[in-house]
Amino acid sequence: MSKKILICDDEPDLAQVVAMSLKARGYQVLIAVDGMQSITLAHREKPDLILLDVKMPAGGGYIVYENLKKSTDTMLIPVIFFSALPARELKEKVEKLGAAGYLTKPHDSKELILKIEKALRQSGPPE
Repeated sequence: MSKKILICDDEPDLAQVVAMSLKARGYQVLIAVDGMQSITLAHREKPDLILLDVKMPAGGGYIVYENLKKSTDTMLIPVIFFSALPARELKEKVEKLGAAGYLTKPHDSKELILKIEKALRQSGPPE
């Protein structure tokens, strides 16, 4: 069974580009456009990984992350933050939170796939 990835980003064009890249590699992809929808989809769909934008309406990425980590249903899902924030600022915050990683926008597709595959390997038993 293919892994399910939830993309949480309020930029529809970017989310679609990332989704197409992931689907081409056999992943199932869901897209949420704001913080509330991100939390709702994460609980309902139980994705294998979440790609989470930091700045979104209806609850930014950090608030979404904190909510997900408080729930026994979603606390073990690895999260990779995805943001246009400066890399240093993002890295420091992600390390404090204990997230699976981060990527800066604009992103490199190969780096995105490598980070996703690494996070999925580290999150549980192989398929």
